[in-house]
Amino acid sequence: MPEPSGQPSGGHLRPPGSRRHEGTGRFGRPPDGVVGEPPVEHTDVLVVGAGPTGLLAALVLARRGVRAVLVDGKAGPTRESRALAVQARTVEVYDQLGLAEEFLARAHRAARVQIGPPGRPVVIDLAAAQRGQTPFPGLHVLEQSRTEELLVGALRAAGGDVRWNHALLDLDDRTAEPGGRVEALLSGDGAVSRLHARWCVGADGAGSLVRRSLGLAFEGVTDDAVFWVADLRGATGLPEDCLAMRAGGRGFGVFYPLGPGGHARVISIAAGPDVGPAEALATAHDDLGVGHESVDWFSTYRVHHRVAERFRHGAVFLAGDAAHVHSPVGGQGMNTGLQDAQDLAHLLADVVHGHVTHDALDRYERERRRVALRLVRVTDRAFGLLARPSRGTALLRRGFATAAAPLAARGVRNPVGRRVAGYVGQYRIRHHVASAPLPVWADDRVVGRRLLPTEENRPSLRSLAWQLHSYGTQPARPADLPDWIEGPHAFPADPAGRWRADRTYLVRPDGFVAAAIPTSGGFLDEAVLHTAFRAHHLRV
Repeated sequence: MPEPSGQPSGGHLRPPGSRRHEGTGRFGRPPDGVVGEPPVEHTDVLVVGAGPTGLLAALVLARRGVRAVLVDGKAGPTRESRALAVQARTVEVYDQLGLAEEFLARAHRAARVQIGPPGRPVVIDLAAAQRGQTPFPGLHVLEQSRTEELLVGALRAAGGDVRWNHALLDLDDRTAEPGGRVEALLSGDGAVSRLHARWCVGADGAGSLVRRSLGLAFEGVTDDAVFWVADLRGATGLPEDCLAMRAGGRGFGVFYPLGPGGHARVISIAAGPDVGPAEALATAHDDLGVGHESVDWFSTYRVHHRVAERFRHGAVFLAGDAAHVHSPVGGQGMNTGLQDAQDLAHLLADVVHGHVTHDALDRYERERRRVALRLVRVTDRAFGLLARPSRGTALLRRGFATAAAPLAARGVRNPVGRRVAGYVGQYRIRHHVASAPLPVWADDRVVGRRLLPTEENRPSLRSLAWQLHSYGTQPARPADLPDWIEGPHAFPADPAGRWRADRTYLVRPDGFVAAAIPTSGGFLDEAVLHTAFRAHHLRV
């Protein structure tokens, strides 16, 4: 769910809309009472914002042995439930980090989607549509507060540096100058300090100070409709084991199971901008058939559909809600931010360790901004169908429940249904090679997609390293292959034919397939392999 616009307390950057010359500038005047120059600290990466996106970025950097400082003006992890839908691909990311087992023990699984009234709902078996395509089919529900607790614990165990009550005051990218760094002015622990970093990751939410300091437009719209969200105890009229969607006479509701005993989240359209919990929940009871005993949390918000004009400006990157916000329909937002973090953190680590050149950093914006734009388009269409308060959309909602939903329920096992389920689960994301005709190393349908984790290959994927995989053959390791590229790891032939025995696959640290190298007689085509290395800016 998007964070409210505005900047956190404890500091300020230049006013929104003001631009520095070429995106850079000088530090603002230190707060009153500060005398002299604050001390300077040096690190590789400054991560601003300790929500799920920032925490995962810092965790991956720590696991990859990169110095990083994570700062946030809050006193600690969020206490509100906020975002809670965790898709299959995100659990795969957790699995690579060794966190899947702990996550699954905390989360509540929703294998199905129920559409329509309690007496005659249509049930779509999401897990069945995803089975065989991911080790973690279905939707997993865990409050953002508990997700942050999981990531904070893992970050501390990895020796990561997270600093609460540290607000960003000013940011200046001087990396275009000889020996220049990103310079940040921070306020925390009753003092002002300076931190110099090679790069900065802005993961500081929809009202991002980092984005505004760069003068980057946040392109899109804010919808007129006001929504309310409530976390309920003792909820009645709702299933406990699946996501539910229900249209009433005046609106609609989306219901997430949070746990047994009627622990559930309700999201619905508000009658007006000043709706309170009593009025909203009375409407939910009368219009949607949902009762409750108590309320843990209640909030209202407007939905934004926005994408930053750039995800990278010099040595400063944007990720998560700082880069893109959209409708909560489909539970995609936090998951997209976490994958931003994974992609970017591995890229930065590869540059630090000399595995790729600086030119490889262009990949982040090229890949992740395209994903965000597609997501905003799709969720906006879904939002228009389900959420906008008009007579026309109300008829569409009821029509979907009575006609389209039954077709969807019957189609979850056919190729189209599995494809849609893959997009919902975010494991069908593909990073296309911008070249025509395709080079030999890219002429395989799995290139640009994440490698399907299996019982056989999951241990190797947890190494967070570049590696070579073969399926159904055992190729020799090229003599000049650098030691930081693992493999070739040999796995059994794929009975489904997804991976070819006459190819050896170059796999990125984030689990995406970078190239498919022709292999014959136990040897890789080294000329094609080195062409792929050059295309991905690998230093070999």
